Amino acid sequence: MCSPILLTEERRPPRNGIDRWLRGAGQLDETHGQPHQTHPWYLVLWLTGVDYFSTLGYQPGIALLAAGALAPVATLFLVLVTLACALPVYSEVAKRSYAGQGSIAMLENLFHGWWGKFFTLALLGFAGTDFVITMTLSAADAAQHAIENPLLHPILGDHQMAITLVLLGLLAAVFLRGFKEAIGFATTVCLPYLLLTIVVLARCVFEVATQPSAIPQWQELLRLRGDWTQLMIAAAIVFPRLALGLSGFETGVSVMPLIRGSKDDEAGAIPEGRIRNTRKMLTAAAVIMSVFLTVSSFVTALLIPESAYREGGKASGRAIAYLAHEYLGSAFGTLYDVSTILILWFAGASALAGLLHLIPRYLPRFGMAPAWTLHPRPLILVLLAANVIVTVIFRASVEAQGGAYATGVLVLMLSAGVASAIALDKDAREKKSMTAWLHSRFAWVVAAVFGYTLVANVIERPDGIIIASCFIFLILAISGISRYQRATELRVTGIQFKDEASAAMWKTLCGKKVNLVPLRTNDHRMRAAKQAEIAEHYNMSRPLAFIHVTLARQSQRVPVARHSCA
Repeated sequence: MCSPILLTEERRPPRNGIDRWLRGAGQLDETHGQPHQTHPWYLVLWLTGVDYFSTLGYQPGIALLAAGALAPVATLFLVLVTLACALPVYSEVAKRSYAGQGSIAMLENLFHGWWGKFFTLALLGFAGTDFVITMTLSAADAAQHAIENPLLHPILGDHQMAITLVLLGLLAAVFLRGFKEAIGFATTVCLPYLLLTIVVLARCVFEVATQPSAIPQWQELLRLRGDWTQLMIAAAIVFPRLALGLSGFETGVSVMPLIRGSKDDEAGAIPEGRIRNTRKMLTAAAVIMSVFLTVSSFVTALLIPESAYREGGKASGRAIAYLAHEYLGSAFGTLYDVSTILILWFAGASALAGLLHLIPRYLPRFGMAPAWTLHPRPLILVLLAANVIVTVIFRASVEAQGGAYATGVLVLMLSAGVASAIALDKDAREKKSMTAWLHSRFAWVVAAVFGYTLVANVIERPDGIIIASCFIFLILAISGISRYQRATELRVTGIQFKDEASAAMWKTLCGKKVNLVPLRTNDHRMRAAKQAEIAEHYNMSRPLAFIHVTLARQSQRVPVARHSCA
């Protein structure tokens, strides 16, 4: 390993108070290269669960609106796709992207050059759609639960749009103060919500069992739609509208660095223990969600009248909460509403935190991001503006945002299926393994399932692809302008080496091909960690030369390197 070359650089002082405040929270990548605090997988489960399990707040209502009495059958299709398609594919993603970068990073490594960059930026646009709609849809559904509560309705009225905007503003305000994701808080929010949901669903199952006419009436409604073959075909056609129930898998692999592995995991090696525990977490989340989706779709279809679940009805966007009030009283219903509002709010927090880590992870690496994207506060304000615009466009409607949400989710899942299939194809060729070849064929089938679901969703509800296109255009526009500025600016006006050893080392590098690696801290452990990280994610044959830049005060008037080369 090379020793670092030490340079000095001048820090531009803030121009005014606003500039100072925008920079005040530090840089988003300030912990890059530092080890994450790890936790058992069954605790990290609740962190990904606030995104995944919170969809129970609106998924049963959307299923009823899309399929009516057919909702339980269509939900069985969703469960089948969850367990037989999404779970195997993301188990493969966990194996190949164990640093938490997900399917986007897998595809990024397969496509090179400018087309590869554009492709990655387009996927980031869909990821932005997924996360932004997660925030706006969750806030809208939280507002729906609040205004439909009999105790809060006299105070809040029917101002769902205003309440949604207030919730989004509060979410941004918390992050502007320096909020960090906490597994403890996620557990506090998620676990009580699931326990309360179990109580509601158990009471509803008892109600169905004690109403002799409930099941026969539902069977009669199904009979009017045809035999079981026709029902299965109809359910397969309706299934794409329910696809937002698959939202938790990308979040599941993104939290992998937080999962504690085994004692046998070695630094720089493939962390087999972490991969196994991540698969346990993904399996547990998928099974738990599948059970909740199946039972909730069944009891809501049998117990909620059509007039209640139609858009504008009392069960619209809040089917389980409606049943909680109906069969367990206003006091328990209010407690359930509060729990639901909390998990929906924290689902938005999870999405915002994901974007704040996703954007600085990719754009600066391409040399296509303005400097302000490295600071949290400007990004939070930009994302808040996007949230407000999306909320106004969709008028804070949960049902109206379902298509856009499903589009973002399905594109990411399609990319995971394609990336897994290509990687397995490569393994089959290199290892001449029939098992890998069969796995790759299965992955292509899964990708085809997600492809069909995506196309069907886009055809029926094109608003999702329109919103995603706006995000893609915005990312490409900002990236293009930033790239132009970086290409035309004066990168380096001069350098000053800190000591003679650094100057001598620089002379030995002149005329040679090496990989220059910047380091924030001139520390042996940091150099070892960075070398292990590079070996893990990149295939480099040239020597590594580590560069540590110290920031000189303006009064020193030192010639500086203002930006690192792209």
